[in-house]
Amino acid sequence: MQSSQTSTFLGILALIFLAPIPGNAFYLPGVVPTSYQENSIVPLHVNRLTPMESDSGDLAHSAISRGYYHPAFHFCEPEGGRKDVGPESLGAVIFGDRIKTSPFELRLKQNETCKRLCNEVKFDTHSATFVNRRIWENLGHNWLVDGLPAGQHYRTSDGLDYYTRNFPLGEHVGEQQPTLYNHFDIIVDYHSMGKGDYRVVGVIVEPSSRADSKNINDNSADCGDERVPLKLNEKGETTVTWTYGVYWRPSSVAWATRWNPYLHVDNPKIHWLSLVYTTLVVSFLVGTVSAILMRALKRDFARYNRLDSYNLDDFSTSASAEDGVQEDSGWKLIHGDVFRPPKSPLLLSIFLGNGAQLFFMTGITIVFALLGFLSPSNRGSLGTAMIMLYTILGCIGGYVSARVYKTFGGEAWKRNIVLTPVLVPGIAFGTFFFLNLFLWAQASSGAVPFTTMLVLVAIWFLISLPSSFAGSWLGFKQAVSQGRRASSILEAALTSA
Repeated sequence: MQSSQTSTFLGILALIFLAPIPGNAFYLPGVVPTSYQENSIVPLHVNRLTPMESDSGDLAHSAISRGYYHPAFHFCEPEGGRKDVGPESLGAVIFGDRIKTSPFELRLKQNETCKRLCNEVKFDTHSATFVNRRIWENLGHNWLVDGLPAGQHYRTSDGLDYYTRNFPLGEHVGEQQPTLYNHFDIIVDYHSMGKGDYRVVGVIVEPSSRADSKNINDNSADCGDERVPLKLNEKGETTVTWTYGVYWRPSSVAWATRWNPYLHVDNPKIHWLSLVYTTLVVSFLVGTVSAILMRALKRDFARYNRLDSYNLDDFSTSASAEDGVQEDSGWKLIHGDVFRPPKSPLLLSIFLGNGAQLFFMTGITIVFALLGFLSPSNRGSLGTAMIMLYTILGCIGGYVSARVYKTFGGEAWKRNIVLTPVLVPGIAFGTFFFLNLFLWAQASSGAVPFTTMLVLVAIWFLISLPSSFAGSWLGFKQAVSQGRRASSILEAALTSA
């Protein structure tokens, strides 16, 4: 006992002395910043178009995303055709990211007021109807410049400046015919690192609709007047010219905190000492209360176990009085019934095992997120971490399920071992696959490819099942404490009823 208290005291002292001082949070470890030189090209990549909230705060009218290079949009493609941007992570593919190259050319510190993207395109009636419908559904562009989302700037009532992560495809007011945004003013904030190196720390896009814009030659265009909006004719052909402008602004924002306007972080300073001290106080109080409760419960269990040798006629003896039998009332009279096996101990143990698996997966994911390893720059890292942690932690689910099932006296141990890693994930995967069929039918870019489905099944069978089987084997191998037996009187009453 003395050794345990000494170890606890030394552990608390170590936490206090090793606690870091307050400092600025750097939540992007493992992400290497990219530095650019003047006049070097900063890549702009495009992602799928997703539904976004309207200006009034209403939710989107659709839940289906569309691929950026859907033929009906008639967006300009880069020379040589569009290409995928690097291998996407498992989480990014599942969440629908489809990042492609684009024809936009952004040269550092080189402003462009009006630049053509490609030749003029013509929208037929089908394309015009399709795009107008997508504008009404509040679909928005999702661009990436150096990994940062290209959104719009807005200011709250408190005077705080934030950025959105996307911007709308067009504008619609009530039942009026929507207007299509065909000109984009791209405003890029950069931070000077010295020695001619610069880093991108912010991106804003101000789209506008211009019906009278046109190409002059292969290199220049007339961007027209934004007071004349572009409306697609659903009963005939409409000629559209895609143009853009680029504006560079110096910024004092550091690269490490460039995500703050997107994540709505007002103050990146974390008071580590306050967090550590609060955690220690809460842990001490919880430990103290738990120790008192466990001591009382152990004494009660020891006394209740001695009562099993008594008959009902012995309750009037001095021995029963010494054990305090007559002091029991209320819930203590049926305290042992918490150990009564339920009607379906197999299902309860399976759900408890999967719940423990989810609990540990959530806790470890939160720890990794707090440490900054799940950076928003690594798209899909959160989803990938959750999937991999859930499969690896199958041993915890199998162990908890086996222990609970053995405690309830279950005999179908083989069925428990098989169903623990199959039942709940199977239901979740089946539901996911069924809903994904609707996305496939709508040709949505958010539909998960069939090959990714096979990868999920392979991870499930090659990692999750063996891990769960190992945990179940360990759980059934170890002996379990039967605890307090259920009341025989109440059991007889329930049986007769």
